[in-house]
Amino acid sequence: MMLPIDRRLFLSGSAASLGYFFTADAFSAARAADKPGEKIRMAAIGIGGKGDGDSSQAGKLGEMVAICDIEDSRLDKKGKEFPQAKQYFDFRKMLDEMGKNIDAVVVSTPDHTHAPAAVMAMRMKKHVYVQKPMTHSVFEARVMRETAKKYGVCTQMGNQGSAENGLRRGVEIIQAGLIGPVKEAHVWTNRPIWPQAPKVMARPKGEFAVPKGVHWDEFIGPAPMRAYAPGYHPFAWRGWWDFGTGAIGDMACHTANLAFRALKLGYPTSVVAEAGDVNTETCPSWAHVVIDFPSRGDLPPVKFNWYEGQREGKKVTPPEELLAKVLKKDEKLAGSGSILVGEKGILFSPNDYGAKFVLVGEGLSEIDTTKPEKLPMNGKGDAGMKEEWVAAIREGKPEIAYSNFEIAGMLTEAILLGNVAIRAGKKLEWDGPNLRCSNNKDADQFIKREYRKGWEVSAEA
Repeated sequence: MMLPIDRRLFLSGSAASLGYFFTADAFSAARAADKPGEKIRMAAIGIGGKGDGDSSQAGKLGEMVAICDIEDSRLDKKGKEFPQAKQYFDFRKMLDEMGKNIDAVVVSTPDHTHAPAAVMAMRMKKHVYVQKPMTHSVFEARVMRETAKKYGVCTQMGNQGSAENGLRRGVEIIQAGLIGPVKEAHVWTNRPIWPQAPKVMARPKGEFAVPKGVHWDEFIGPAPMRAYAPGYHPFAWRGWWDFGTGAIGDMACHTANLAFRALKLGYPTSVVAEAGDVNTETCPSWAHVVIDFPSRGDLPPVKFNWYEGQREGKKVTPPEELLAKVLKKDEKLAGSGSILVGEKGILFSPNDYGAKFVLVGEGLSEIDTTKPEKLPMNGKGDAGMKEEWVAAIREGKPEIAYSNFEIAGMLTEAILLGNVAIRAGKKLEWDGPNLRCSNNKDADQFIKREYRKGWEVSAEA
């Protein structure tokens, strides 16, 4: 028997439209980690940078029983906040030794170790919160989505704009047809802000000692082994193909989130990219990616445009004729944002998260854009994402988490195809259900990586 689906699932325009239904067995598995009145036992993997805040927020909503990081100094610092938590530098050992004492795991590592950690945890029936981008590759996004569904665990990707009331209101406005059918979307970013092409296109020269307290083998994880160099860790990894996903991976989970949700986008049919300084080591200096999505029921096909970086000293942005329609006189374009073009009007968001926007078109200026009318209110940003995730765990309803892996996995698959197109250098015809490029087998190496022994991510039969 199928359990009734929560009303919020349908309103989200995500999980329900993609067939994400949970059986009674799946619900019971999701509840198993927590008992009424007892604290959720948390573990945090990656506690520096964004992981510092993620672990602190999660720790306030449960009991932090284990922390893991490849840097001893971070463990020392976080250990003062959670003195009862056992410390590890290898998440595999942590999960092996403490699995029975952990209910939920927060993963805030570099991109390339998201899936190895999260998939291992989910297959142990642990609920998982993973920072954006959900994965390092298209293949991993599919595995994560399918694993969450199979084991009935409660999941959330950390794109905090999902908790903003403005974004949720934007989803309602688009889905109510207030700007008419939308056939094109434009999303841009101020990234990259870390070293990559054209300044960095080759590995650092010379020999460097691994800093004391840094566990380099565990940092490398599933990637091919390379010698330590200061250009990789701690923040510079984002621009290296082996560790990060560049500007589109870093920011499209935020900036494309509104468009993806509101337009109920799923598998694209094709992806093509123009990019500068494409090389085998680092992400490009600039890119314009076009992702074509097919019609979805009564919704028309959508041409999704992504813009990043600088070309010949000029920021890559949407066409000037489009910007002229949304910018006021002397108004400068925000560093990041999105534009959804409808037949009756335009939604213009000069905001990373789509949390604030204006409507351009006759009769649209009077519409309230600040808070949702039907979707659940949140408005607590990053902390609110953790709260919804914990609520999902306690209620045994994975769909309560607005950025659960069903919607987040589809979003991640689509945007990371942009990187595949950049690296493959030609238009890709995409067969989403079968996870393959039908016209370019050379793209396979960018869809799924070769994993270092002991760090594999594999699909289950």
